[in-house]
Amino acid sequence: MAIKLYDLAGAEDDRRFSPNCWRTRMALAHKRLDVDAVPWRFVEKDAIAASGQGAVPVIVDADKTVFDSWTIANYLEDRYPDRPSLFGGDAGRALARFVNNWTQSVVYPGLFRMIVKDIWDHVAAKDRDYFRQSREQRLGMTLEAAVADRDTKVVAFRASLQPLRTTLEAQPFLGGAAPYYADYSIFGGFQWARCISPFKILEDGDPVAAWRQRLLDAFDGLAGKSKGYPC
Repeated sequence: MAIKLYDLAGAEDDRRFSPNCWRTRMALAHKRLDVDAVPWRFVEKDAIAASGQGAVPVIVDADKTVFDSWTIANYLEDRYPDRPSLFGGDAGRALARFVNNWTQSVVYPGLFRMIVKDIWDHVAAKDRDYFRQSREQRLGMTLEAAVADRDTKVVAFRASLQPLRTTLEAQPFLGGAAPYYADYSIFGGFQWARCISPFKILEDGDPVAAWRQRLLDAFDGLAGKSKGYPC
């Protein structure tokens, strides 16, 4: 039986743009597990009430409901040890936790301030009031004001990626010759931007852009074939 994934969608069912859901989509593909990705919107809290909270990703695996992308990755690793490993062992899992936390504190906030208005442009009509009100409260300004200086912000954001860039100059993936969950953790943020925004995040020739393309092509182009903008 396929694992059910509640997957954040925009106005179109096939525009799937949650960075954390993309982490989970890539993890499921890595584990070679069948998935039924169900489109979900911000205001559809009742659909995931069994998880005890109100955000995706949420997976339902037989009678087990699991939420939070990091928790889901650990669940998949432990539940399906005979499938390809997401971490490559305990040390890899520990390092992936660091990468996950770095992404949450550096990559996601940097991207958010550049694409938040583009997200609003693409969410379902029933999500628009909720999204604008909740995000403007978080930002302390309008969505339009938040992205007004993104041409300046992107320069600083690219500079913040130097540890990632230096690593990818020496190897194709954070996992070495092949990707692991640490790669998917960061990639989810770039896929978020690609799916929702025409704004150019990475410069041509950047090793990070080449790494992103390798992950867009992975698993028979799972991420690259999804609805979005040219990188």
